[in-house]
Amino acid sequence: MNIKQILEKNSAEFANIFPFDLNKIKVFQIDFSVENKELYSLDLLNTDELDKYVQSKLKESNSEIGIGGYAENRLIYKRSEHFGKGDDSRSIHLGVDIWCKAQTPIFAFTDSIVHSFQINDNFGDYGPTIILQHTLENVTFYSLYGHLAADSLEGLYEGKKISKNQQFAKIGNSSENGSWPPHLHFQIITNMMGKKGDFFGVCSPSEKAKFLEICPDPNLILKYG
Repeated sequence: MNIKQILEKNSAEFANIFPFDLNKIKVFQIDFSVENKELYSLDLLNTDELDKYVQSKLKESNSEIGIGGYAENRLIYKRSEHFGKGDDSRSIHLGVDIWCKAQTPIFAFTDSIVHSFQINDNFGDYGPTIILQHTLENVTFYSLYGHLAADSLEGLYEGKKISKNQQFAKIGNSSENGSWPPHLHFQIITNMMGKKGDFFGVCSPSEKAKFLEICPDPNLILKYG
C-alpha cells in the first residue's frame, strides 16, 4: 500500500489543522498561476500589494479563507531570485496555501514528532518552518508548515512529541514569514532527501513528475471539497 492509499484509508481519523472546518465556511480558490492575467499588473515584489490582491479576492467572493495551489504553475515566484532564473526556474507549487489571518493557530492532524525546524529567511522563502514526522501502518512520512510566526519555534526540539489536536504553531505576519501575505504553506513529503528544517516547496517544470510523487496532494489530509 502506498502513501496515497494509506492517507485515503485513514483520512476520516485526521483532525482539522485549523480551528475551523474548511468545508463549513466560505472558501475561495485563489489562482496564482501563469494563466491569471490579473497578476501581470501587480508589483509582485511589493508584499502589501500582493496582500491587497488576496484580500480583494476574499472580499469579492464574501469568503473568510483563501486556498489553493497544489501542482499549480505559478507566476508569483518570479518575485524572488530564490526560485532561480530562466525558463526552468522553480514555479510548480508542491503544497497547498491557506490564506488567513496572522496568529491563526495550527493543530496536529495526527500524533507526530518534531522532525526539524528552522527559519528560512531568504526573501520569498518559508520564514519560520516546522516539519513533523508521522508513522501510519508502519510507513513514515512528513508534513511541512511554512510561513509561521517566529515564536512557533520556541521550546521545540527534534523528537518532541506532538499529539493529535495539539496546537503547535501559528501563522506569521509578513515581517517574519518570508515577506508574504499571512498564510500557511502545508505540504506532505515522503522522502526528506537528507534535509532538515527545509524542503523544496516549489520545483522546476522539468522535475514536476518527480516531486509530485514525493509530495502527494495535501488535500488527502485537509479533506477540502
